[in-house]
Amino acid sequence: MGEFLEGGCRCGRVRYRLDLERPPKAYACHCLDCQTWSGSAFSVNFFVPENSVTVTAGEPALFELTSPDGSRTSRQHGCPVCFTRVFNTNTRRPGVAVIRAGSLDRSDELVLVAHIWAKRKLAGVEIPAGVPTWPEGAPPEDFAAAVMGSRSPS
Repeated sequence: MGEFLEGGCRCGRVRYRLDLERPPKAYACHCLDCQTWSGSAFSVNFFVPENSVTVTAGEPALFELTSPDGSRTSRQHGCPVCFTRVFNTNTRRPGVAVIRAGSLDRSDELVLVAHIWAKRKLAGVEIPAGVPTWPEGAPPEDFAAAVMGSRSPS
């Protein structure tokens, strides 16, 4: 039996629970999309099996964004009241949900284990030595090894 972690949006209307075997490892993405979506220098996220996410309160709003070439669709789930993005799924990673780390109640317990799209990081943001970092997206197997402790991205 796994551990339950809980989180939700800023106003509390949307709440979720994660049923996990262990606390997740988080990563930072410095890409322009994540800067824009988060309104910050980068976003901090973590992967979980999609079936480990249970919405326990509210009904998340859904925003779908298809890539310009039509190769993938990202489904953003968030609060319809305060507009907090809580998690997303992506057709390129079936069965995987990406949780916005700041929406986790105990986000201060997460460990940041990797950085992607570092070529877009803002001046003054320091990445600690020894933390796996890629200038753009990481090769899937390397990223999975760093973030999920496995050799498989799902």
